[in-house]
Amino acid sequence: MATPAQQREFDLHFYFDPVCPFAWMTSKWVRMVAAQRDYRVDWRFISLRILNAHIDYASHFPPEYEAGHTAGLRLLRMMTRVRSEHGRAAVGSLYEAIGAHIFDTHHDVDPLTAAAQGAERLVAPLLADARLPADLVRALDDDTLDEQVRAETDEALSLTGRDVGTPILHFQPPEGTA
Repeated sequence: MATPAQQREFDLHFYFDPVCPFAWMTSKWVRMVAAQRDYRVDWRFISLRILNAHIDYASHFPPEYEAGHTAGLRLLRMMTRVRSEHGRAAVGSLYEAIGAHIFDTHHDVDPLTAAAQGAERLVAPLLADARLPADLVRALDDDTLDEQVRAETDEALSLTGRDVGTPILHFQPPEGTA
């Protein structure tokens, strides 16, 4: 998590789950505005899998949601490692690459299932494109990183309450509106 000094150096904290289409659409708009207005964005985590851990997926969600939310958690594990080893800016770049591949690329020949969104075969080439080490894929299965993702999810929810999804935008942190 960011220190108080790091919180003040950003104009916006953008909490996202990489498999959420609403977060992806909003992130594209945020990137456009940030470039035009020279805003600084800190890309942060909120896990839909952790947020919905208490819900019975089979009775509350359409098929594939649990696999998709689990894929999102796997990707957030890896992004936690990316941030730790390569800095906060690397998270935004990798999220952009992953989101573009999941949501903006046509997968006619090899359809992308919800579970495949968090698969090594999807992530490995995106890491290479982002000039990040290939061994970061090992973090996909590293559930010791879940506590960091959970802490950041709790941080996001403390700003808005629990009855939300993604994204959560926190303007002018740490005192601003979310």
